[in-house]
Amino acid sequence: MARTKQTARKSTGGKIDRARILEAKRGKGEGGRKKSKGEVAGVKKKHKWRPGTVALREIRRFQKSTDLLIPRSPFLRLMREVINEVKQGPNLLRVQVGAVGALQEAAEAYLVGLFEDTNLCAIHAKRVTIMPRDIHLAQRLRGRN
Repeated sequence: MARTKQTARKSTGGKIDRARILEAKRGKGEGGRKKSKGEVAGVKKKHKWRPGTVALREIRRFQKSTDLLIPRSPFLRLMREVINEVKQGPNLLRVQVGAVGALQEAAEAYLVGLFEDTNLCAIHAKRVTIMPRDIHLAQRLRGRN
């Protein structure tokens, strides 16, 4: 059998050499440099996704699902606030659960459509970021001031 040359391998565990322990105790990092406040000897940095990766993952997740995007209780609070502004007086208006669900469904459908049109306006302007002027243009093209 032919003998092959052995290559040095990086240790994956076991004892840490004494010099690294002493450096860690003195507050020095790798290469004798001073560690920053959040840095700890031998601890890996937290994984950070590149810009846009998480956004694309969320888009795919929300496009697969059919559930509502706005939580029910904040929407209900907003709805009650609007009702109280419209109808002032001693008598409180009561709203059925089905009516709240229908209003929320309609509001979310309107907002999703508006954001789709807004995104098209931003893309037409050779941008990927939507701006208030894109929303105004989308509303104007829809026939609403």
